Amino acid sequence: MENNLLFDFTVDKTAKTVYITREFDAELSMVWDAFTKAELLDQWVAPKPFISKTKYMNFEVGGKRFYAMVSPDGTERWALQEYTSISPKTNFKMFNVFTDKDENPDPHGSDWDYTFSEQNGLTKVQITIFNESFERMEAILEGFKLGFTASLENLESLLANLSGK
Repeated sequence: MENNLLFDFTVDKTAKTVYITREFDAELSMVWDAFTKAELLDQWVAPKPFISKTKYMNFEVGGKRFYAMVSPDGTERWALQEYTSISPKTNFKMFNVFTDKDENPDPHGSDWDYTFSEQNGLTKVQITIFNESFERMEAILEGFKLGFTASLENLESLLANLSGK
């Protein structure tokens, strides 16, 4: 596993957008699967000591993933993702919104755009997150950056285990 993999986390508050670029020492198909299959997502997407619990996931245009981040004390924070565009192993887009346990959404969510590419055995994932509400983005930004960074580190470890590196 390489230690000098690219990681960039940039915030453009004026545009209400977060840009994340992360390289992984793994084949593109393995990284794609880690982002698009519930059984793999649940192994890395929650920053420790939280766990992810997918109630259902249908990865197709118009399909949804409904899942919770579960804290050590059992508190659940639910979210719903609706897939709006999928170009296999290249790109997918989704709308993400926090919900209650009955799938009733918060007033504002965010649009996520994932782009995948592979070069010299490394897979690069570029993520653009546009927030409908500046206030929503401001309220969650610091915790989101810490949590998402930790989640990507979990993913790096999972990919290393899966590939035997």
